Amino acid sequence: MNPRPKSIARRITLLVLAFAAFGCGSDKTVSPPGTSGTLNVLGEGIVPERYTAEIYVRGNYAYTTTWGFRDAPGNAVKIWDVSGNTPALVDSVIVPGASTLGDIQTSDDGQLLIVATELSPGSIAIYSLANPVKPQLVSRYSTALTDPGVHTAEVERVNGKLYAFLCIDPASGTPARLVIVDLSDPAAPQQTFTAAMGSPYVHDVYVRDGILFTALWNQGITIWDIGGGGSGGSVSNPVALGSVVTAGGKAHNVWWYHEAATGHKRFAFVGEEGPGSIGASSSGDIHVVDVSNLASPREVAFYHLDGAGTHNFSVDETRGILYAAYYNGGVRAIDVTGDLSSCTAAERSGDGRCNLAAMGRELAHGPVGHGPVYVWGVQLLAGRVYASDMLNGIWNLDAAP
Repeated sequence: MNPRPKSIARRITLLVLAFAAFGCGSDKTVSPPGTSGTLNVLGEGIVPERYTAEIYVRGNYAYTTTWGFRDAPGNAVKIWDVSGNTPALVDSVIVPGASTLGDIQTSDDGQLLIVATELSPGSIAIYSLANPVKPQLVSRYSTALTDPGVHTAEVERVNGKLYAFLCIDPASGTPARLVIVDLSDPAAPQQTFTAAMGSPYVHDVYVRDGILFTALWNQGITIWDIGGGGSGGSVSNPVALGSVVTAGGKAHNVWWYHEAATGHKRFAFVGEEGPGSIGASSSGDIHVVDVSNLASPREVAFYHLDGAGTHNFSVDETRGILYAAYYNGGVRAIDVTGDLSSCTAAERSGDGRCNLAAMGRELAHGPVGHGPVYVWGVQLLAGRVYASDMLNGIWNLDAAP
């Protein structure tokens, strides 16, 4: 769910590009397609000394991680009070031995905060949220199989039990792998499953209804039964159901869309993370995959934004709006209601996929008029859109009208 590169060499390359970007061209703006509206800015919380990475919001508090090195290393979790319009920094936690922090998420009951760490030794840090503004370390899970870094960590419950799904960086001679950890006892996490996968990365996962989606970069996505697919799979023994390679490869993240208005579970959204320079440019489309047959998924549509590329998603399933972090393109709100595979000839690309931008499905974008941005993550909560911005910190935006 993030731009953290999967090897030390690529990480250094990105940072070099970032410094070049800040020297020239970092004020480049991206024009919206069509007549896109505005996601109004309600407030901003500024982080000047570190690059801001992922965001997770629960109740009145937001938690953001930090990445790489700016004036200080990416080893801090920032804690924000978001009960008002302007996010207020109330505390921070330094994670020892980490130079980059990735995913951050609370458990579904709000009792735990889980943070992924890179570089070596890779780990997840598990905190108690008995006091949500003062996280207390419960344990640090790190093994030989979490080296050289935990790139992403998705925390989900399957058949009543809490698990963390860890995507592990590859190293020289060692392939990337998925490690699933049982968090039933957060003081003593236990490995449940592991397997090498991805080409060359397993970058992220999405878990819902006993189904596991893995984003495997140039291998596309694979769908697994881990207890809900009727194929005898379980968390300890996932059974592959189907796979598809999306156009352009670089499958970065997934969201399986459950449309509230119809109950349909037909589409999954796949993010493609192409090349970019921090603060200046990015690339990569959103790909729409028809998963009505989990054994035979197929791509039917896409969304493209000239001059910018997508990162993480948050979907308002009640209203049918996908909010996408688009790096230097800010946040984009896209209408995903109805049949996304149906469009006119003029709205269809040469390979037969529907072009959501040509269909006029972008509803709004933001923040507008606030200088260069590089939005990493986004989360919708209670009618507000919270976005983490590598350059600026955290934004509080109105939802799309």
